[in-house]
Amino acid sequence: MDPFSSSFLSSFSLSNLPLTLPPSTSSVLRISAVRIEEKPPTSTSTTTRTRTPQPSRRQIPSPPYPTKTKPISTNPPPTPKPPPSLAVTIFNAFDDIINTFIDPPTRPSVDPKHVLADNFAPVVDELPPTKCTVVSGVLPPCLDGAYIRNGPNPQFLPRGPYHLFDGDGMLHVIRISDGGATLCSRYVKTYKFTIEEKTGSPVLPNVFSGFNGLRASAARGALSAVRTLTGMFDPSNGIGLANTSLAFFGDSLYALGESDLPYAVKVTADGDVVTLGRRDFDGKLFMSMTAHPKVDYETGETFAFRYGPVPPFLTYFRFDSEGRKEADVPVFSMTTPSFLHDFAITRKYAVFAEIQLGMNPMEMIFGSGSPVGANSSKIPRLGVIPRYAKDESEIRWFEVPGFNIIHAINAWDEDGGDTVVMVAPNILSVEHTLERMDLIHASVERVRIDLKTGFVSRHPVASRNLDFAVINPKCAGRKNRYVYAAIGDPMPKISGVVKLDVSMSESDRCDCTVATRIFGPGCYGGEPFFVAKEPNNPEAEEDDGYLVTYVHNENTAESSFLVMGAKSPNLETVAVVKLPRRVPYGFHGLFVTETNLKKL
Repeated sequence: MDPFSSSFLSSFSLSNLPLTLPPSTSSVLRISAVRIEEKPPTSTSTTTRTRTPQPSRRQIPSPPYPTKTKPISTNPPPTPKPPPSLAVTIFNAFDDIINTFIDPPTRPSVDPKHVLADNFAPVVDELPPTKCTVVSGVLPPCLDGAYIRNGPNPQFLPRGPYHLFDGDGMLHVIRISDGGATLCSRYVKTYKFTIEEKTGSPVLPNVFSGFNGLRASAARGALSAVRTLTGMFDPSNGIGLANTSLAFFGDSLYALGESDLPYAVKVTADGDVVTLGRRDFDGKLFMSMTAHPKVDYETGETFAFRYGPVPPFLTYFRFDSEGRKEADVPVFSMTTPSFLHDFAITRKYAVFAEIQLGMNPMEMIFGSGSPVGANSSKIPRLGVIPRYAKDESEIRWFEVPGFNIIHAINAWDEDGGDTVVMVAPNILSVEHTLERMDLIHASVERVRIDLKTGFVSRHPVASRNLDFAVINPKCAGRKNRYVYAAIGDPMPKISGVVKLDVSMSESDRCDCTVATRIFGPGCYGGEPFFVAKEPNNPEAEEDDGYLVTYVHNENTAESSFLVMGAKSPNLETVAVVKLPRRVPYGFHGLFVTETNLKKL
């Protein structure tokens, strides 16, 4: 499920900060379940970023990886960093007191020993472009380009509470050209990341795990304010992690996290990743943007929104085909702050889901929970607004009891625009979204909204626990037939992929699964991504292409890049690339063609 870095804390100038375990607390919090690997041995110096060694970091020796893979780029060894300043040392001491005595990580959902176990553990360093080995099959020519997967990778091991969504964004890029591949893993160099790297320690607390009750919120909030007032951190430069997803529009590539503005990045010819900077689109984009913008491949336009804890709780906007931002459309008819992670578009409308998850300040202050929580008395609604609306006057809200979505798969118009159809995984146990993801069950549904009568009908598409679903990107906003979804076993681990034929649901079939691929014993992957075999062929069939994802074998501690045939009966393997280093589990990915890479 998406790390969703909440805009709630944007308004408080607080950020998702991974934390480092100092010597003074190493005896209190033992992160024994975290496995961190060193970079593969090489015969030359590399451009890998290094930091002052943290006394608390237990670097467990990595499994044997191929020793013949060599980084492509090299650089002189970096100069060792000076010791932390007196101010940093004092602030870190106060952090230790809060994390040890006021708010220790007592719940499994924020306990680093649990959250960072197995392949959720961060990799200790960046990886420069490193050659990979194709161990099975052949990489198809249409994969020339780059597959990029975003996800959390905390720069410093937590010394206190840590949630899965709290890590710094790291991009894992496999660059493919003429049948060969290189892997590169780089942090998104956000303002928060660079300040903390320079400081040598975290500056602000984690968003999803740092505000558990009144005492913890007051203590961490006060310490954060003092750090800001002393000039250690300027929140106006951004507080986000850019750890959730990626988007390509306006001939630019962006790393996204919904608590901040987009960060422009590029992939170089040799497969390296460079952060170009935070983008506000000529001052027209304020505070934050969803991590799930929708690109219309026919018009070239991009549609997006932001949400927050103060009115307007929802603001809708779009970018033209050149990437220029248009005017905001504030939506005041959403009267409570709801958790809006994703949405959908059609040719005529944008569709928003107001679900039972929302901002929960009372629980944060008087209880011991997250600032985002479930409200069981709230009735979920779907809001339909004209796609090119100038204001919210034409938005219509439809109550859909029990329909809670985190991700939307697709939507389209029917009956000449009088009907809107939406396909999305419905979270049947939404109260567990943040605290017990292993208890979540997401059932894909097709929802039909009759705009004339106001009648809403729902029909199941699959009963299996499915999320992180994708379609052929060219079908966004158009009626599509096929969906490719990840199997939760349980979430957040993904044991395989299914192919759904949504058209079967129109004949009252309750399970529209037409193909299933299980990765194998001890093997888990991530969100699949569909790459068309002939992207420029308008006559190509919708499913004529490939599914790609990273897969990790927990038995051998090795990761691979898997290519599957989307049209094949069982999503058979087309190619497997053995990666030179472990790729941790993450969130959302994107494939960028060679042609689009050159535009960067």
